[in-house]
Amino acid sequence: MSTLTKSTIEHVNEPKKQKVLILGGGFGGIKTALQLSSNNYDISLISDQSNFRYYPTLYKTATGGNQNASIIPLQEIFKDKPVDIILDSAKNLNRTNKSVTCASSKSYEYDILVVALGVYTNFFGIKGLEKYAYGIKTLDEASALRDHIHKQLVDDGQPDLNYVVIGGGASGVELAGALPGYIKHIMKRHGLKERSLNIELVEAAPRLVPRMSVRYSRLIARRLRKLGIKLYLKQTVQAETAEALTVSGQSIKSHCVIWTAGVTNHPFLKDNQFSLNDRGKAAVDEYLQAEDSIYVIGDNAETQYSGMAQTALHDAVYVADNLKRHSSGKTPKPYQAKKPVYVISVGPRWAAVSWGKFQFYGVLGWALRQAADLRAYHDLEPWWKASKHWMADSESQEVCSLCNPK
Repeated sequence: MSTLTKSTIEHVNEPKKQKVLILGGGFGGIKTALQLSSNNYDISLISDQSNFRYYPTLYKTATGGNQNASIIPLQEIFKDKPVDIILDSAKNLNRTNKSVTCASSKSYEYDILVVALGVYTNFFGIKGLEKYAYGIKTLDEASALRDHIHKQLVDDGQPDLNYVVIGGGASGVELAGALPGYIKHIMKRHGLKERSLNIELVEAAPRLVPRMSVRYSRLIARRLRKLGIKLYLKQTVQAETAEALTVSGQSIKSHCVIWTAGVTNHPFLKDNQFSLNDRGKAAVDEYLQAEDSIYVIGDNAETQYSGMAQTALHDAVYVADNLKRHSSGKTPKPYQAKKPVYVISVGPRWAAVSWGKFQFYGVLGWALRQAADLRAYHDLEPWWKASKHWMADSESQEVCSLCNPK
């Protein structure tokens, strides 16, 4: 008869690790993995990108900023962490076998599934936009826009007749505010004759950032006008060709149209028959569960502040905490939404901040934005690594400072 050693007995009695499969390499997915990585879980994260994309600074990458401020390699974030990074695209969910099959045809089993896939650009079926418009949702899109503007100015020797930004939300406002400084920077750097710029921002709603207060919208609009941006409010984009954009029946000649106006939920949820609301968000219970053992967080979930990076981080911490509570035999806590701080930069050293009952504008708002970015990097990495990416942003600040209105 064989004799069981102490180490063998400990191994036999060791509880089986739960398999946690996380879909998405954005704020929600990464934060969930980090929160669980120090506990007794077998964690796999599926992402179709090898880098984390920091969306709040992609507009700066598109206007000459250092791309290290906009991306962080997943291998850097999870260095020395027990997280298996899988570069693939989740396609099919098998609820019976508790597995997810990816584009590579490989399948991955789970005990707990966390869906944090984010959103896709939505062109709302507007003819020509997907073919001709530029975007800033990914690093490739931001780089393509930057290269296009640079080529027009340096190779072709002149700016576009009209630079048109579509969408008066945070992304559109921040991009429009950064364009004048970037274009003037290129002209000065290459010794080009300075010309007047025609930069336009088109928004279908009666005011910019319509979900915010009237005062917040008004001051942002005033700031953009000081930067020389023409605002077209209550205007509908109807079509785009290689030569022009049609807005409310009028044609605007342009070879540089940037679409920032719309997103839609990741198709994985619709394709796999999740219960969705009229905006395509997945219905979740008081614990952010869409179904037994399946959690949906961040942009994908039907929660009060869905769509904000701060919400995705809050959701991730909440779900991870409840999973740890469950493992230790404690009762899970019901979800409580947390109102985010809204910060929008508009040109150099100016930002609008809405923080609870308080609002800040100008240089103070800009300083708060810098602090918020550093904090966001730190949510994913130690301070010394976070500071490296935060400091990379200083290059784009220098570019933008060339267009500071008096």
